[in-house]
Amino acid sequence: MAMKSIILITVLIVVLAATQVVAQTLADPEIDISGTVPCSVTGSIAVNGTNRPPPFPNAVVQLSCDGSVRATAITNETGAFTMTVSRNQVPNDLNALLSSCMVVVATPLSTCDPTLPSTGNLLALLSSKFPLEVVQNLQRQIYHTTRDFQFIGS
Repeated sequence: MAMKSIILITVLIVVLAATQVVAQTLADPEIDISGTVPCSVTGSIAVNGTNRPPPFPNAVVQLSCDGSVRATAITNETGAFTMTVSRNQVPNDLNALLSSCMVVVATPLSTCDPTLPSTGNLLALLSSKFPLEVVQNLQRQIYHTTRDFQFIGS
């Protein structure tokens, strides 16, 4: 009887410890925000579905929520970027995240094409990407990708 009690207590401790690890991991998931920045005033990846503007390589891209920069990335040679931010650095509610956060290209457009404006910024709102929540290796990540960028002059 004593041996069964010891085994039962040991199993309960292991289950409790594992539950705490999973709960802690899921309580602070990371959010991946990715997209592609075009070297274009229209900010569109595909213009009229046919012509693609060139990519904007080496551009500084920032995640801004309510005016505060929460994450920064640099685009690669194809204009693509990914930034990871801890869930506690952005609004808790998904709707608030999508409405109060945006991706801002801090590098002037004239850097990728001297004929484009040297003031103003490309901005993009966030949109959810499926699957919205993925549980993998005990880490939950919520993925978001940017919509088309819009140029806002200064």
